[in-house]
Amino acid sequence: LELVKKRASSDYPNITVETYSPPYKPEFSKEDNEAIIHAINQACPDLLWIGMTAPKQEKWAFEHWDELDIHCHCGTIGAVFDFFAGTYQRAPEWWQEHSLEWLYRLIKEPRRMWRRYIIGNPLFLWNIGKEKMA
Repeated sequence: LELVKKRASSDYPNITVETYSPPYKPEFSKEDNEAIIHAINQACPDLLWIGMTAPKQEKWAFEHWDELDIHCHCGTIGAVFDFFAGTYQRAPEWWQEHSLEWLYRLIKEPRRMWRRYIIGNPLFLWNIGKEKMA
């Protein structure tokens, strides 16, 4: 997060970036949630980006939306923080231009990404199809 703040201050000197890193765990306690909410509300962001992994970040934002003093929220940002901080290299241009960055990531990190792309994506498409047919 310090690398994100450093790059943002360099690339966008007219904005202020505040960060908060909650403890890494499958589920947050009531105290964890209160600390996260307090940190967000104290920062009073114009735009809130949550990077807790999907779908945890979407579920968290939905559950606590009414407690947050925000106007705009971006979830499902994937590896954007890592890319922006320079800690993870994006796929080469060709892969990006052909919408195959997901495949590049699967090839580079099969143990971490296989479930998302081999199970999650077809399941997502199936559920969209069911909604469209309903």
